[in-house]
Amino acid sequence: MRLKNLPSEFQEALPVLEKIKSAGYEAYFVGGSVRDALLNRPIHDVDIATSSYPQETKRIFERTVDIGIEHGTVLVLENGGEYEVTTFRTEDVYVDYRRPKSVSFVRSLEEDLKRRDFTVNAFALAEDAQIVDLFDGFSDLENQVLRAVGRADERFSEDALRIMRGLRFAASLNFTIETSTFAAMKIYAPLLEKISVERSFIEFDKLLTAPYWKKGLEALIQAKACDYLPDLQGKADKLATLLTDYADDFVFATSEQAWAALCLALKIKNCKAFLKKWKTSSHFQKMVTQLVAIYDHRLTAVHDKQTLYRYSKPLAELAENLRQAQGLTVDFDLIAQLDASLLIHHKKEIVVNGGDLMAQLGLRPGPALGQVLNQIEAAIVQGELANEREAILAFAESKIE
Repeated sequence: MRLKNLPSEFQEALPVLEKIKSAGYEAYFVGGSVRDALLNRPIHDVDIATSSYPQETKRIFERTVDIGIEHGTVLVLENGGEYEVTTFRTEDVYVDYRRPKSVSFVRSLEEDLKRRDFTVNAFALAEDAQIVDLFDGFSDLENQVLRAVGRADERFSEDALRIMRGLRFAASLNFTIETSTFAAMKIYAPLLEKISVERSFIEFDKLLTAPYWKKGLEALIQAKACDYLPDLQGKADKLATLLTDYADDFVFATSEQAWAALCLALKIKNCKAFLKKWKTSSHFQKMVTQLVAIYDHRLTAVHDKQTLYRYSKPLAELAENLRQAQGLTVDFDLIAQLDASLLIHHKKEIVVNGGDLMAQLGLRPGPALGQVLNQIEAAIVQGELANEREAILAFAESKIE
């Protein structure tokens, strides 16, 4: 098969392929970019595989960076672009269910493609737009099936992260996981405990924010993969409430919103502690925790100026969006009105600070100063005090008296 129209991302990278071939080696576009081209999906990263060994690749191009040369990968800087060029390779036994003990460089495209995870990721695209399909990936694309390359048990025992990748592909592509491939996922799911939490988070996060996240999550639950992910052991039933509580066409707008929904479904009492187990950033933990808090607030109350000021309009809208997806009452207009009525959206916007109060009113650093500053902030937020220097100083003086 040949691509009728070569996407611009490949056209821009063609000179790299042609340069490698003119030096006497083979070179192809490989991986997910080829799959996405066949599915008319957006293309993100263009990866190149070649029969040239790393040092040979470096001799072909003037500007390169050794980003993973021990595994055969060289970053080529060409025509204003950056392209990862990796030597065809085979892999030794996997020592930790994630990384091979060693890799061996080969000259054979077929040997290289054999080590790929799924048939729809094992295409190679030549410079003339001809597609190499050695594992019947075309048929799987047409039937929307996700199938492991070769023996599924070997693929997942080699690299257990492929289980999470497969579940994520089901969620992003709306593909059904082939029976024997899914059976192997269930058998080797316990190996997910061997995978770094950071890598599992990336895949699970992509699953939750994918267009068909319910399909991926349902497969994750059925494969019992959740029992081997941080703090999800024995929580399949609570996870499953996400499948029924939200509208079928609902898609999470952000990662923070998705993980807030997860925390709510699991009835997590300490979101920060839960997210720490997933090795997330402090900022991410804060955003999710606040989103859960504002969602909980809305269960018993309507928004007011203070809550909008405390949590921000974007978070309030994300929480309201979760309510809407569950068929609960919403009021986006109120959020917009309250936000527009706020004189400040952060205390840094107050035109008077602690130094001004000390200089003008003789206050000293300490609890009393902090209390006055808090009173000023609260009065401005409620609209009871103008955010003007003279008005604030007069207000502060009255509080001191």
